[in-house]
Parts: sequence; C-alpha cells; structure tokens
Amino acid sequence: MVSNRPLNLSQGFLQALGTKVFIYFENRIPQDAAVVVVSNHRSFMDPMMLMVGLKHPLRTACHHYMGEVPLLREVVTFLGCFPLANESKRGTSFVRQGKKFLNANDWLAVFPEGAQPMVNLTTPREIKPFQPGFAHLLLRSQIPNLAVLPVAILSEQEQVTSTIPLKFLHWFDPSENLFDQWTLHPMVIYERANLLIGRPYWVTPKIQKQYRGKQTKKGILELTDYCQEEIQTLLKTGY
Repeated sequence: MVSNRPLNLSQGFLQALGTKVFIYFENRIPQDAAVVVVSNHRSFMDPMMLMVGLKHPLRTACHHYMGEVPLLREVVTFLGCFPLANESKRGTSFVRQGKKFLNANDWLAVFPEGAQPMVNLTTPREIKPFQPGFAHLLLRSQIPNLAVLPVAILSEQEQVTSTIPLKFLHWFDPSENLFDQWTLHPMVIYERANLLIGRPYWVTPKIQKQYRGKQTKKGILELTDYCQEEIQTLLKTGY
C-alpha cells in the first residue's frame, strides 16, 4: 500500500504556493472500497489537488515522457505517480499496473483526456473527449467493491506561464504527435480552485460481465460516457 508521503508532500506544496482549495460533495467519497479516481486535467498540480481534496494518497498514471526524463522521473515517482509505457505497450501495461495497485489497496487516479488539454490549453470549464483505457481496467479487474469516482477540478483563479518548447519533450517520446512542434508548453498554476466530487459508479460483478463479446464495446462506452458527462455537469454547475 502506498504511504502517506505523496499526500503530505502535496499538502505542503499547495500550502507553499498559497493555493486555496474548496471541496464540495465530500459525502460522495467511497469508504472501505477500491477506488479509481477519474478527473479532468489542465495542470501539473492536478494529482496534488486530488490528493488534498480526497485526503487520500493516490497512484496517478502520468505521461510516458515523465519516466524518461532524469530527475523528473524521480520527482513524479516520489509523488506516487507511475509513468505509462510507450504507445505500443500502453494499454496492456496500464491494465496490469492498475490491477496490481488496486489489489494492494491503493487508490488510482487517471486523466482520460491525456496530454491534449495541457498542451493546447483549454478553458477551466472545457473538457476534451475521454479515452477509454480506464474503463478497460475497471471492467477487467475482477476486484470486488470497486468504485470509479468522477472528480472535477474547476479553476477559479490561476496564473498561466510558458515553459520549454514542446519539441524538447518529443526527444523523450517521439510517439507523441502533440510534442512535434516548437510551441512553448503552457503551465497552469492554480491560485483558487474548486474540487467537485461526482457520484461514484459502482463496478459490480454484473457490470464486469459486460466485458465479453458483443457487450464489450457497450460496457466501455457506458462507463466512459458516465464519467465524462458527470464531470462536465460539475464543471458547468461550478459548486
């Protein structure tokens, strides 16, 4: 089981930045369950925001290049993140790693939009289409008492700065088309943000049985759409 170190570091980091976080619907957080947290993604601060809001350490799936850059690899690992495999092995590797963490009673966090909204920065209430990788994990895991928890991160006040050219990251992950440009990578720093907890979706054995034959695509779409629509509704509501 992951230690509380990532949570403690996250609390200290947000406090040092002076970031104010307001949590809504805390009563929806599952208790005594295996949990996969699904959230929108605009900032490097998002894993820390989730841990502080949920008051729970997380194993967060992060971009492949983060595991290839010296020093950055150590930092993200220290915060409980695990870099995804390269594109050719990403799906099977994610499911295998995810099941291992859930079986160890760790909570997982995933950002199904991928890197798109961080590179081509979206507005605080906008989300990009969700990729269904997390749904495959949930339906294949065969883990009892499993819940997926949609969480919306809504920035109310932030600073946006520019960092390194994206082309530098392409050297570490040539498979990522988003990095094949010289545009500067934007970086969002939250000053004030709301964390809105959605209604959990309980993945029962009956639902997991949908991951078979002709029912597979239907089960994946239902779970992916539920999370995207729940987060979109929370972002529109705002509180």
